[in-house]
Amino acid sequence: MTESENFLDELLAEAEAKEEQYTESYFDLLLTQVQQMQDQIAHNFSEADKEVAIIKQWALNKNHGLQVKIEWIEKKLEAFIRERKVKTLDLPHGVLKVHKKPDKVEITDLELFLKNARPEMLSVMPESVKPDLSKIKAYVKTHYTPPPGIKVIEGKEEFSYKLNNRKDDEDGGQEETGVAVESAVLGRIAV
Repeated sequence: MTESENFLDELLAEAEAKEEQYTESYFDLLLTQVQQMQDQIAHNFSEADKEVAIIKQWALNKNHGLQVKIEWIEKKLEAFIRERKVKTLDLPHGVLKVHKKPDKVEITDLELFLKNARPEMLSVMPESVKPDLSKIKAYVKTHYTPPPGIKVIEGKEEFSYKLNNRKDDEDGGQEETGVAVESAVLGRIAV
């Protein structure tokens, strides 16, 4: 081999090494760009979550005032029907109702109750005996005294109202509303 061929081979090898180095740098740069884009995506989601939280807080603040007004009006409606001393009042835009909830029985001392319980007050399952609350309630109604270990919680009168002609309602335009512990989306009861 001649000196010029050696020189050309060296130049070619040097060029290939530089090209390989540039290729690795290029792909490393691409990895850096992917990392930056993933960081931007995470930042975008984080900012969106913050915006959603701000909007939810705004909606809660806006609706709190409306809820306070609704509760005030519900109290006026309840006072009105109680003043009239009727159970149901049919009005053009809805129905006002006052009804008594059924009494409830609560087992305060299970062992004491099981010692004194009558067979009709129990539901016997294989290897277990459980109090039957509906049968206990029926017993209390007929005998007027609860068995030992049972507490009777008297049902309270509740106020409720039903609105008519709701455009967004699918069930014929009636929505049961009011305020109570057991309020549901469409069934509300005021206490």
